[in-house]
Amino acid sequence: MSVIEYQVTGMTCGHCEMSVREEVGKIGPIKQIDVSAATGKLVVTADAPVDDAAVIAAVDEAGYEAVRVS
Repeated sequence: MSVIEYQVTGMTCGHCEMSVREEVGKIGPIKQIDVSAATGKLVVTADAPVDDAAVIAAVDEAGYEAVRVS
C-alpha cells in the first residue's frame, strides 16, 4: 500500500475539497482520498503505485496547485 501526501494551494472551503476529491478519484485504483482546505493537505492512499503527474494534473483540473510532500 502506498500513502502519498501533497500540499495543495488555493482551497478555501468544503466545495474546494469536494472538487479535488472528485478529480483525483478519477485516476484509478485509489483506496482513500483525504483532503483538507484548512491545512491544504491531500493524502492519497492506494494499493498500487500512483502517478504523481496524474494527481497533480487532477488537482490542476479542479483549479488548484499541488506539490508532493512525501
